[in-house]
Amino acid sequence: MILREKVGQCFMLGFAGTSVSRDLADLLARYRPGGIILFSRNLETPAQIVRLTNDLQKLSPQTPLLISVDQEGGRVSRLPDGFTLFPPSSVFGQCDSSGLAYAAASAIAVELRAVGINMNLAPVLDLNTNPQNPIIGDRAFSANPMQVCELGLATIAGLQDNKVIACGKHFPGHGDTATDSHKELPVVSASMERLREVELRPFRHAIGNNLATIMSAHVLYPALDARFPATLSAAILTDLLRDDLRFKGLALTDDLEMHAILDHHGIEEAAILAFQAGADMLLICQDRGRQVAAMEAFHNAVKDGLLPEARVEASLRRIAHVKEQFLHPYAPADPAGVNQVVGSRAHKDLLDIILQTSERRLKAQV
Repeated sequence: MILREKVGQCFMLGFAGTSVSRDLADLLARYRPGGIILFSRNLETPAQIVRLTNDLQKLSPQTPLLISVDQEGGRVSRLPDGFTLFPPSSVFGQCDSSGLAYAAASAIAVELRAVGINMNLAPVLDLNTNPQNPIIGDRAFSANPMQVCELGLATIAGLQDNKVIACGKHFPGHGDTATDSHKELPVVSASMERLREVELRPFRHAIGNNLATIMSAHVLYPALDARFPATLSAAILTDLLRDDLRFKGLALTDDLEMHAILDHHGIEEAAILAFQAGADMLLICQDRGRQVAAMEAFHNAVKDGLLPEARVEASLRRIAHVKEQFLHPYAPADPAGVNQVVGSRAHKDLLDIILQTSERRLKAQV
């Protein structure tokens, strides 16, 4: 693998459109990104998604692509009509059933796998501790650390037992913020003691139970690092995540195009800072020019010695390990079998049980 391809493996990219354009094919051929992220803008029908993911994988013959999506349930659901669309995590908190959380995650994983998606950027391991939080809210299981630990672990197991990579987010916790990192840089002013006892507990529990990947938060934690948000902080992504919590999996950034990052750093600087901090894979979801600029800056930084090649190799080993664990042996999605899996009667029956259980428990609390 030449240096440019090594660099490419450290990026996960988004794109516009519902098929592989010539421009996208050229980008993948030149830079060999390690992953692709899909959004609602890319997804129309189960059959179209099968064609898209198979076509994307054909452009990465040396190593399968991580093909990811945010399918948390509720308002953060990217899949179109036809799939089983489960409720947000807060409903599972109301149900208080790790069995239902596991079953729902398993159903999501089976449907994702049927259309060639092998990574779900879920679960949210944040705690819903701040009612003013504009971005987390019902995406969290609850405000109770132990309940988030249990339901988060059940969700991770349901995904990963069915060969879909889980990604716990947003490390080290986005629940106690009052602003949205898509729009500005949030600050969590909690003490180190509070972070360890509350925000970090679900992440520590998941790391101890084989969570494959973690997504960093674009949030400033002055008790941990007064200068850089978690995504750009070696104190958080290396000292805390790697050395203290002993996470050996893949560390993925949240989208580097969010205002929490781009309002303070150019995309080139952000990419280099995130990798220096300890990220393995850098997520850039939209702008082609920024994607190319970041990959070129990263390539030049390695060539010039600013980023040690040994550090790149360490990330490549972690990326390769996740792919080996979940993507091998690679087989394309089967268009003939997708309709028997996606939106199946069994999955719809499960959805009914979840909604009925939640409603029953809510009534019992009145």
